[in-house]
Amino acid sequence: MTSDGLADLFARGDALILIAVACVLLGGFLLARRLSRLSATERASDQALQEAARLAEERAAETELRLKMMAEQQAAQQSQLIEALRRQERAIGQSLDQRINGFARQVNDRLHQTSSQQSTTLNELRERLAVIDRAQRNITELSSQVNGLQDILSNKQARGAFGEVQLRDIVTSVLPPSAYVFHPKMADGKVPDCLLQLPNPPGPIVIDAKFPLESYKALAEATDDAARLQASRSFSQDLKKHIKDIAEKYIQPGETADSALMFLPSEAVYAELHANFSGLVEESFRQRVWIVSPTTLMATLNTVRAILRDLHIQEQAGAIRTEVERLLADVTRLGDRVQRLEGHFDQAGRDIREIRISADKISKRGLRLTDLELEEVAAELPEPTGRPRLVEKTPAE
Repeated sequence: MTSDGLADLFARGDALILIAVACVLLGGFLLARRLSRLSATERASDQALQEAARLAEERAAETELRLKMMAEQQAAQQSQLIEALRRQERAIGQSLDQRINGFARQVNDRLHQTSSQQSTTLNELRERLAVIDRAQRNITELSSQVNGLQDILSNKQARGAFGEVQLRDIVTSVLPPSAYVFHPKMADGKVPDCLLQLPNPPGPIVIDAKFPLESYKALAEATDDAARLQASRSFSQDLKKHIKDIAEKYIQPGETADSALMFLPSEAVYAELHANFSGLVEESFRQRVWIVSPTTLMATLNTVRAILRDLHIQEQAGAIRTEVERLLADVTRLGDRVQRLEGHFDQAGRDIREIRISADKISKRGLRLTDLELEEVAAELPEPTGRPRLVEKTPAE
């Protein structure tokens, strides 16, 4: 190998070394740069970590503060909730107490009302039992009275007395005492049950009580046609006899009216007579004997009372007319006196007007005299000249 070759070789070796050194330097630079970059990154990461730690601490403090505030708020809300629950509990307790007290009062009122109702019911029950007891006693007494009435009606004399008593009660309850007489003695010695004293016409009317009870009872209790026919004949014969006796005894021309009344003290007998015995009714009309029951007798007596009232009014009509004439005379006399008094009043009015005219004239003349006197005084006074002058008074003056 030549020297040039060696030089070239050494030159090539230096280049390689230089290249190697350059590579090493480049690598070191790159490494140092990377290391510097790594250290900057680490520092940045450390700062980031520190900042993150600081932020974490701040967030932790903020979170702790928020948690503390939330705890306080929760505690306040819990206390408010507890207070609200307590108030609600007290309100519920008061409401329950009020409801319990109200329920207790209602129960007491209901118990008191029920007790009062029971007491009232018991009192009403006692009263009704007392009424039932009295009704039972009344029924017992009524049954005894019915038995006594049957005993009375079974006897003809007692039955006649019963009819007379009923007739007396009806007549005395309708007519005034001056319109009737019981058991009067007639001119021929006959004694009817009652005599109505009516003026003519028609005159006094006799009322006689009759009670064909046996024949009517047989008629009501008849079970077959034969018994009913026999009872009808007996009933008809009894009534014909009563009608004939009243017509012959108690219709006396000149002493009584031309008719009389036969009183049947039973509505049932009266209804049976008019329902099934029209021939007897016509016979009584021919005999001028009017058959009456308690109801029809009451109506007849009311008519008689109205007639008596009209007659009394007619009797008093003359006296009323006389009093009216006297009253008219008094009214005429009063009119004359009022007319004379009115003349006196007119004269007094004229006198008062004339006196007033004279007084007015005197007043006018007095005023004229007063005016004349004032004019004369004014004429006598001198007229003032110049201005008025004040004069001072001296002590001597």
